Amino acid sequence: MHIKSDGYTSMVCMLGFLRHHQPTVLPPIMQISAILFDLDGTLVDTAPDLVQITNDMRHHRGLDALPFEMLRHKASAGIAGLLGAAFGIEPTHADFGTMRAEFLARYSGDICVQTTLFPGMESLLSAIEAQGLPWGIVTNKLAHLAQSLLEKLNLHTRTACLVGADTTAYPKPHPAPLLYAAEKLQIDPATAVYIGDDLRDIQAGRAAGMSTIAAAYGYCGSPTPPESWAADYIVYSVAELHTLLNRYLRSHATA
Repeated sequence: MHIKSDGYTSMVCMLGFLRHHQPTVLPPIMQISAILFDLDGTLVDTAPDLVQITNDMRHHRGLDALPFEMLRHKASAGIAGLLGAAFGIEPTHADFGTMRAEFLARYSGDICVQTTLFPGMESLLSAIEAQGLPWGIVTNKLAHLAQSLLEKLNLHTRTACLVGADTTAYPKPHPAPLLYAAEKLQIDPATAVYIGDDLRDIQAGRAAGMSTIAAAYGYCGSPTPPESWAADYIVYSVAELHTLLNRYLRSHATA
C-alpha cells in the first residue's frame, strides 16, 4: 500500500484504501499458481512509440503535435482512444477504419523503437521465474502485434501464455481472455493474480474470479481513479508491486 508523506494526502489515501480494499484478499500464499499481466502500461511502457505514431499522423495532416502526457493516458485505450484524443473521431466515424489501418501499418513497422519494460520490471520477472512460477500476458492489443513486441523485447520465450484482443470472442472487460489464459496454464482462475492499469483490467480479473492489482504507475486512462476500481490491491510503482508479490514468491518456492 502506498502512503504519501504529508498528513492530509496520507489520510485521503488511507480512507480510499479502506473503502475499496479488504485486508486479506489475495489467495492463501500456497495457492497462488500464476501471475498475469496486462501489457501496455503495466508490463511494458509502450506510450513513447504509440504517441509518436499518433503525432506522426497529425503531422502528416498538417496538425501540430499534441503533448506527450495528454496522449500517454490514452495509450491503454488502444488505437480507438489515441485516435479519439488526437482527431476527435469515434469508431463509428466514416474515416475511422481508414485511419485505424494507417495507424496499424505505421505501428507495425515501428513497434519497438522507444518501448521498454517499466523500470524494475525485469527484476520482478526474474524473481518470478527464479521461483518456478509461470507468468503470462493478457492484453487488448492484437495478438500478432503483442507477439511481435515480445519478440523484439526478448520476452516471447519467457512468458507462459499470451492472450490478445482477438484470441477469444470477447476482449476485456469480458473475463473470457483471462479464463482462456487460466485454461492454457491449466490452473484454477482463483489461484491467479492479474495486474493491470485500466478499469477494464480489474473488471475482467474480478469477473474471472482472480485476485487483482491495479497498477497506478501505468497509464490509467479510465475516467475514474484506480482507488475507485475495487481492485484487491493498488501499487504506485513497480517497486511496490515487487514488494507486494515478493512474500508470495518466496512462499511458492518452499511450497
